[in-house]
Amino acid sequence: MTGIEIASTLPTAEPSAWTLQGPPADYTVGHVRAVLPDRVLDDARIVVRDGRIVEVGPSVPGVRHDVDGGGLLCLPGLVDVHSDGLEKERMPRPGVELPWPFSLMSFEGKVRAAGVTTVFHGASFSDRSTAASGRSVHVAQQMCESVEQWGERDTEAPLVDHRVLHRLDVRSSAGFVALRAEFERLVETGAVTAATPAVISHEDHTPGIGQYADRAYYEKYIVGMRGISVAEARKVVDELASEREANAAIRDETMGWLAEQSRTGLVRIFGHDPESAVEIADLAARGGNVAEFPTTVEAAREARARGMSVVMGGPNVLRGRSHSGNVSAGELADLGLVTALASDYLPSSLMGAAFALADRGLPLPQAVSLVTRGPATAVGLADRGALRVGQRADLVLVAVERSHPVTRAVLRAM
Repeated sequence: MTGIEIASTLPTAEPSAWTLQGPPADYTVGHVRAVLPDRVLDDARIVVRDGRIVEVGPSVPGVRHDVDGGGLLCLPGLVDVHSDGLEKERMPRPGVELPWPFSLMSFEGKVRAAGVTTVFHGASFSDRSTAASGRSVHVAQQMCESVEQWGERDTEAPLVDHRVLHRLDVRSSAGFVALRAEFERLVETGAVTAATPAVISHEDHTPGIGQYADRAYYEKYIVGMRGISVAEARKVVDELASEREANAAIRDETMGWLAEQSRTGLVRIFGHDPESAVEIADLAARGGNVAEFPTTVEAAREARARGMSVVMGGPNVLRGRSHSGNVSAGELADLGLVTALASDYLPSSLMGAAFALADRGLPLPQAVSLVTRGPATAVGLADRGALRVGQRADLVLVAVERSHPVTRAVLRAM
């Protein structure tokens, strides 16, 4: 046995024309370089029946294929577990708000061009509204409603599976109240079950801890965003830190509620920007599943020791460093401490980061797993992320041009 999963050869149906709305339920792709979990299989064919992969193996001479891959790489559809791109699509400039349906349609094109077939949009339940980001509790509620309605469109073959990553500011009373109401609604309507849990990322962006452990980076960010002086930015950050320190009780209540929901199996918990082994231990105690953007090697190492997924940002990999002075994703990947990458705010960074890691020595199957199987595991989606028998036939055909990956076709299961 070679370890390649091969089902029995199935009879080929009479050729029929495809519509432009999407691939049929049954088809065969041949002459591709299939990126399997443990190897790259040259001149491979993939047989799809009823939207599922039923065979992955060598192309068979003389057997017709519905799609001739022409030697392109074939990857599983990418899974993005943290994307803030939709909010930027909706508000491309401060104060310029576009309609949600248009924003979703426009952003869907970028996501699909990036080879992403499943995306979790970050809805920020926080009362820290700014003109630049447009984030607020109200906007988060609108996003959740819009994503849900977009998924209910009367369309033959949705281009992308759109989902929500509920981002909860643990020091925001208004954010907590709104998220809890949204969660209860999802449970009542059956949208959230033990089989389809909600995904909640809890975060604390108080200057001096987490992402902005070195508050100088946050002050620099404020200077750039608001166009104010360094002294003025320092004062703003002082006031913010003082205000958020006063909300410690809200944080305790929020964390307790998250722990309760985790025990029900209805929530998968992401810990955002953990910076120490102690924080990871606390995350584990409340049933956390994922260390999202750990800021130190210590935190990432402890998370992996506890069997957690570790998610880092694609832009971090491409830039070679964190924008806020924390540990680089490349360093953590070199140490074998990263299990998944997220686009953060740039959809194309996912595939770009995976191939960048392959260029620096990580075997391509392992690099691709960081944007397919790894993130699918982080959010509990066992039906996608690998070219294996029984998985959803979400396929992406990729060329490498000028040393960068380019999506040539996306075939998503209906």
